[in-house]
Amino acid sequence: MSEIQVASRYAKSLIDLAGEQRSVEEVKGDIELFLETCRENPELQAILKNPIISLDKKTNILDGLFSGKVHEMILSFFKIVIRKGRSGILFATAKEFINQYNVLNNVVKATVTSAAPLSQENISKIEEVVKQSTKGEVVLSSVVDPKLIGGFILKVGDKQFDTSISSKLNKLRKEFEQR
Repeated sequence: MSEIQVASRYAKSLIDLAGEQRSVEEVKGDIELFLETCRENPELQAILKNPIISLDKKTNILDGLFSGKVHEMILSFFKIVIRKGRSGILFATAKEFINQYNVLNNVVKATVTSAAPLSQENISKIEEVVKQSTKGEVVLSSVVDPKLIGGFILKVGDKQFDTSISSKLNKLRKEFEQR
């Protein structure tokens, strides 16, 4: 079974357990803290994935980092996953938890890439359009890429809307090459 499938199953179990205990929001915050800590400290991910490091040491590290900062259920979950020899998928499980949370709560992530920084008014308009089309809460991130020359690229889930000038120039170039 692939790492993604296993992580997805663990995430589903955690979200179900959090739902039973009516602590989904608290657990989501704790999972975000875990993800942020892992992103800021790639050594933590390396330790969790390293099969040479003992399970007790991994448990003690996570205990030291998160004890008193996260819900007790999260620490217990970490310990169970480590005890099963699956500490290497904790990061993937946490990301999958956030994905499943977003699906359950109809939260849509979108990214707009533009050649120059967008005004707050433009960002608000884009958020509104995405919100109307998805009928969900929108979390929009903005990225600047001068290579686009002008226009923007909007990614919503697995869909992409490309109105950039560089894309249009590339299409035009291919048309000329074919003729």
